Amino acid sequence: MDLLCLEREAVYRRLRKEVAFPFHEIVKLAATWNISLDEIIGINVGAVSFMMKQINYFDPSEDEFKELKKRIDRLEHLKESENSECMEVCNRLPRSLTTKFPILFRFDNFRWAYQYGNTEEKTLFSHMIVSKRMYQKISTYQENIRNVSCMNYIWDSMIFDYLVRDILYFHSILLITDKEKTLLKQKILALIDYLADVASKGYFPETKKKVNIYVSKIHIDTNYSYFYTDELKICRVYAFDKYDLYSFDTGMVDNFRTWMRLKKRTSILISETDEKSRLDFFTKQRELVNRL
Repeated sequence: MDLLCLEREAVYRRLRKEVAFPFHEIVKLAATWNISLDEIIGINVGAVSFMMKQINYFDPSEDEFKELKKRIDRLEHLKESENSECMEVCNRLPRSLTTKFPILFRFDNFRWAYQYGNTEEKTLFSHMIVSKRMYQKISTYQENIRNVSCMNYIWDSMIFDYLVRDILYFHSILLITDKEKTLLKQKILALIDYLADVASKGYFPETKKKVNIYVSKIHIDTNYSYFYTDELKICRVYAFDKYDLYSFDTGMVDNFRTWMRLKKRTSILISETDEKSRLDFFTKQRELVNRL
């Protein structure tokens, strides 16, 4: 009613299919709710639409905050869902892990701003500030992630090596100070200790929800993921480090689910079962991080 400036009865007539939605109303609905015209009209052209919403994590607009809230709200029902499932295949630490340590989340966005930001100026890491309001949002996101009934990670074996190299590079060009490098090192080691505990127990200690951690034996080219519940089915491919292309198309989500599960063929499960591989992996990561 509000969006189309219609009376209640006029809306009901459209919903009851007594009156057809005029095309200009369909376009308005599609643009506002990010629904493809093909989906609304019911045309199957054999193509899947992926969407991308940009969010500036350092200086977000109100519209960007609304988009972020919408993403977080989608995950709220995970607390009640008994069969929710998520898998993240990644060559860089995903947001579901870095958000536990705000400085790592800030570094992710700093790295992105340096590579893809629109300004020619080199901004110091210390000048990249994430607002308290944003941290509250990402903390809620982190809490929701830990309520997935079964969380699966497949990591590139070089996942921490890439992070260490990035920090050393920015330190070498004086955008990160010695003190900041040391603080990043401490938080990465704390994250490794946390993940080693999760891998040993096979669940998030905060919620007791199941976690499977795999290490891939072959290179992973980018990060991609899916959520699968009774109410929410979504798949994502991450582009330019920070942005995610996503789709709610059920067929595509099912394909993602199948493809990503097949990644287990070339991966080693290090949570719960293979204690030697688990200890070897995390020992190696600590040695890498101590290079900082």
